[in-house]
Amino acid sequence: MTYFSTGEVSKKLNLSLRTLRYYDQIGLVEPALKEDNGKRFYTPENLLLLEKVLLLKATSMSLDDIKKIISRITIQKTLAVHKEQLEHEIKQLQQSLDYTNTLFNTLKLEGDIHWDQLLPLLSEENQSLKLQRKKKVMEKLFNEEERAALDEQLPKMESDPHQMAKWINLIKRIELCLDERKTPDSREGQLIAEDTLLLSNETFKGNAELADKFWETRKSEEISSDLNLYPVNKEVMIFLEEAILYYEKE
Repeated sequence: MTYFSTGEVSKKLNLSLRTLRYYDQIGLVEPALKEDNGKRFYTPENLLLLEKVLLLKATSMSLDDIKKIISRITIQKTLAVHKEQLEHEIKQLQQSLDYTNTLFNTLKLEGDIHWDQLLPLLSEENQSLKLQRKKKVMEKLFNEEERAALDEQLPKMESDPHQMAKWINLIKRIELCLDERKTPDSREGQLIAEDTLLLSNETFKGNAELADKFWETRKSEEISSDLNLYPVNKEVMIFLEEAILYYEKE
């Protein structure tokens, strides 16, 4: 029979001696051999049991629950639980990466971001709530086919900075017109209207009905926030709408 000392087990499984003693104390994983001088030795079977404990513990399962099921759970079930946990962690990391890319691209496009925009990076719960809210709003406003089209066609801050830049530049041009008190029917306003219609046609692949429906929802700052869209103030949207109306009359 092969035996491993507590020190060897500690190194093999990256567990502290204190943890091994605690697992022994609560009867979770007891060493196969205990000598009178206090030395403890583990068998390969003990190591396998410890590995199962570590896999289950990684799923946030309590030690009490692990103790209740550890003798009954199979290797296949243990791996299935661990796989599910890993997939959850990957999903959370991907969400964090997407949000980080969004902020990075916003910083490149605008030159600045607010510190409070970094807060979701520190909380998985914040990111999860934002995604849930976005999903509910999308389901309320658009049917399944429209949601699929928007998901495919709308530029994404986390992955489409160049396409987003086109829209952001239009917004900045409108803001400049507002600063310079230029009207929607001015030459600059009409060029913006023309460029917006061209870009909208490109973005929505000629689906005018979906484009109109999207822009109606875009008028609401609250809905735009819920959908995690680039923020556009009301004055910009009013200028753009009036510019397009005037352009289409000509």
